[in-house]
Parts: sequence; structure tokens; C-alpha cells
Amino acid sequence: MDEVREKKQEIRNGISTFFNSLASEVLEANTRVIENRLFEFANFLESKIVMLYVNTENEVATDAIIKRTYDFNKIVVLPAFDTAKFKMNLMKVDNPDKDLVVGPRGILEPNPARCKSVPLDSIDIAIVPGIAMDEKGGRIGSGDGYYDRVIPDLPMTTRKVGLVFEGQLIPQVPMESHDKHVDIIITEKRVIYKI
Repeated sequence: MDEVREKKQEIRNGISTFFNSLASEVLEANTRVIENRLFEFANFLESKIVMLYVNTENEVATDAIIKRTYDFNKIVVLPAFDTAKFKMNLMKVDNPDKDLVVGPRGILEPNPARCKSVPLDSIDIAIVPGIAMDEKGGRIGSGDGYYDRVIPDLPMTTRKVGLVFEGQLIPQVPMESHDKHVDIIITEKRVIYKI
């Protein structure tokens, strides 16, 4: 168990080095390519209720994706984090400029005073962050397990889509029993279907 955790931490450190080595214009250009691939993706276009994320460091940036999703007449759902219980509460966000506040993890999240909870079974597509992924859909996140807890509770019909750069793809993610996979991965070079 500890060996897997250590290996994951090594991978996180390696990805951090990868991000630090990228020129900001390359990072921005590759982020746009991933964004455009997502907005051409049939599962995304057919969806009504989209779960997105606000990125932390070493994750594909989503600020432009969140704003652009409204142009497609989608309902945008973002997680609010309960750090005491290691749980996520999914909430509908109507206006990211007004409805988000800095949460306990130091990133923007829905303000519960302005946003309504959304049941997991209403999510059509879940866009999931990852620090590293493999082609089988294995993923390494921040290490707190928020998404590993939420992914199994999403309906089977909900597509779980990971966004990563090619440089975040590794041969194999060391998986523990509680770790969950994504169905599809979008990078700046391709769309990988695990299903």
C-alpha cells in the first residue's frame, strides 16, 4: 500500500517537473486544442448537464472551458469540497463570475448560498481532472480521493472523461482497490477510448 502511494507521489513530482518545463504559450496552445476537442466530442454535444472542475496546479486549465460551456446551452455543475469528510457536493453554477468563492482547498468552488445541489444521477457527462493517467483510464489525482468516491456513484450511462496533456500520460498508473477509471481521455493529440 505504502509502496503504491510512494510511486504515485513520484509520478506527481515528475508531472510537476513536466509542467514547469513547458513554455506558457505551449501550455496555452495545447489547452486550446484539448478544449476544442471536448467541444467537438459527441458525448459532450449530446449532454445537457455537464460536471466540470476548477483546476489546481498540474491539471488542464478549465476556466475557458467552463465559460464556453454556457455557449452550448449546458447546465454547468461544479464540485464544492467538504474537506472534513473528504466529500464533494455537486452544485449548479449559473454565473461563474458571481457564484464562485474560494473554498477550503484554495480554489474557486460554488457558493452554497447562491447555488443549488445537483443529484449525481442527473449528470450526463463528468469531466474529471487528473495529474497523470494511463491509456486504460487509470488516473492519479491530488491524492485526497474525492473523485474516486464520486465516480462509482455516477450512473453507468454518465461518460467519465479525463483531460490531460500527452506529457501526463504514463505507461501504467499504480492502482489501489479504491482507485477508479475514466472511460475516455482527451489530450492535445488524440481521444482515447477505454470502453
